[in-house]
Amino acid sequence: MSLEEMKGLHLQGEYIKPETKEVNGILMTKIVSDKWDKIWNFQAKPDDLLIATYVKSGTTWTQEIVDMIQNDGDVQKCQRANTFERHPFIEWTLPPPFSSGLDLAQKMPSPRTLKTHLPVQLVPPSFWKENVKIIYVARNAKDCLVSYYHFSKMLKMLPDPGTWEEYVETFKAGKVVWGAWYDHVKGWWGVKDQHRILYLFYEDMKEDPKREIQKILKFLEKDITEEVLNKIIYHTSFDVMKQNPMANYTTLPPSIMDHSISPFMRKGMPGDWKNYFTVAQNEEFDKDYQKKMAGSTLTFRTEI
Repeated sequence: MSLEEMKGLHLQGEYIKPETKEVNGILMTKIVSDKWDKIWNFQAKPDDLLIATYVKSGTTWTQEIVDMIQNDGDVQKCQRANTFERHPFIEWTLPPPFSSGLDLAQKMPSPRTLKTHLPVQLVPPSFWKENVKIIYVARNAKDCLVSYYHFSKMLKMLPDPGTWEEYVETFKAGKVVWGAWYDHVKGWWGVKDQHRILYLFYEDMKEDPKREIQKILKFLEKDITEEVLNKIIYHTSFDVMKQNPMANYTTLPPSIMDHSISPFMRKGMPGDWKNYFTVAQNEEFDKDYQKKMAGSTLTFRTEI
């Protein structure tokens, strides 16, 4: 389907629900599953950097921080192109005229910064073989759920989330694209000491961006001045990024992302889940959470 046809459908108010298909037991959109062999055989390079997250866990924020670090705080350079063009999203494909993440990555000169939402077991093997540096960011499940719910409503390339009540159950069951949050965060946590992985928490980044950016600097073996560091903290703050068209996804047509339903950058604040969960839903969620996270040393804060 052409972009024009998609726009046409959008104008008629029709919702194009994408097909989904599992890849090794993980729900994906058919766009991803159809080219899974190509994704799995993607060739990483030793000087790549991979930013990995579960959906709606501070991915774009981390991408902007990294880009600012790599460009020594040069705001103009960091606005040279959309986030998704600067840091190819390896398993994703936007409709024409946009290039797929794979195509963008293959054409990009080294060193490349790439992005993925893949659970650890689906990461192309070349990333491990080349010992690529990976930054993983995890966010607490409740805020993730709320954010993913709104995101699924505005991003036309994700399945319709249904009602809030339905979505809470869908999320708990892991029947969402990219699989269960629980398995995702635990999977990456389990391998963090065997590879060059910096595991960060969204809540820590919100609480003290300076401290967390310094961790990223150390991991990337980069030195910057205090002045540049402060500039990065300012330009990657939620309010500034929300106004940056190269980071807030407003350059995509409403047939792909409809910001009138919900902005891509919505609130960016830990604890928003309290505005959505009923007391009963919260109790049920907590019980289910304890079961699913039992035995893991991974702990999250649901507010700061």
